[in-house]
Parts: sequence; C-alpha cells; structure tokens
Amino acid sequence: MTAPSDLRTTALPGSPELLRSVFRKHAAGVAVITARGSRGPVGFTATSLASVSADPPMLSFGVGTGGSTWPAIAAGDHVGVHLLGEHQRELAATFARSGADRFGPATAWRDGPEGIPLLDGVLAWTVCRVVARVPAGDHRIVLAEVLLGDPAGSGRPLLYHQGRFTGLRD
Repeated sequence: MTAPSDLRTTALPGSPELLRSVFRKHAAGVAVITARGSRGPVGFTATSLASVSADPPMLSFGVGTGGSTWPAIAAGDHVGVHLLGEHQRELAATFARSGADRFGPATAWRDGPEGIPLLDGVLAWTVCRVVARVPAGDHRIVLAEVLLGDPAGSGRPLLYHQGRFTGLRD
C-alpha cells in the first residue's frame, strides 16, 4: 500500500505503542469480567466488550493470556459481565490494578448463578456461558452466550478515554 505523501510524514508504523495511542482517542464503556477460579473469585476491567449476536444473545471481550484472570477463564464454563456506572471509578481501578485485592472488603459482591461472583451496584450484569476462546496475539477473544442478567441498575455509564476513567458530558 502506498500512502499519499502528506501522510507519510506523520504516519507511524504499526506497533503496540501506536495501537495504544490510537485507542486512547476511542471512548469505551467499562466492564468488569468475573469468573470462579480454583482459588476463589477472579476478575478484571475490560474496555473491549461488544455485542455479537441478538439470537442467540452473545457478547465478546478480550482477555490477556498473561493476566491473573486468564487461567480461570481458560478453564471455566461461565463468566459474569458487569457494566460499571460513573460512580464506580475506584472499582474499575481496583480490577485494573495488578496485584490488587479485587474481592477484598472494599468490593461489594455475592455468589451468583453457576458460582459466578456478581458485583453489587452496577448498571447491569449478565451471567454467560463461554462458547469459544479465539487466539488473537497475546489475548484471546472470548465469545459468550448470555444466559441471564439484570439491566435494572441506575446511573450513567463509566467510560475509559485518554488513559483514564471518566463520565459522559452533556
């Protein structure tokens, strides 16, 4: 592919840094994915959540294979998907931080269907059956069928933009 001459002076070659820089410009909703691991509940903050299919109801998310949550998602049949509200910035940060006590006293949660940890106070949650784990570089794209959920939470969504958690502006 040949780029026009004006693009060649500003365009950068594909790299992890370029991808991160580009996606800092992309505002994304914030979710926490949870699962039941061999040693208890696990989870991580995700901004890669996407609706895949209405019938059957399916969603997808990316998970790093080097992360502490990957072994539970790789081995388990079910996951919880939680959409966070703008009042949950600290919760998002906790689940994004390596080595954090994600299910410690500061996190309100309960055991849900299929043993999935469900977070309290979220805008919406679902329990899903994992149907596929697709290799994608240092990640896996997880496809999951929504089995049940609750969209009744109130508030505005939490977003991730320019490397920080933020809310919508009117």
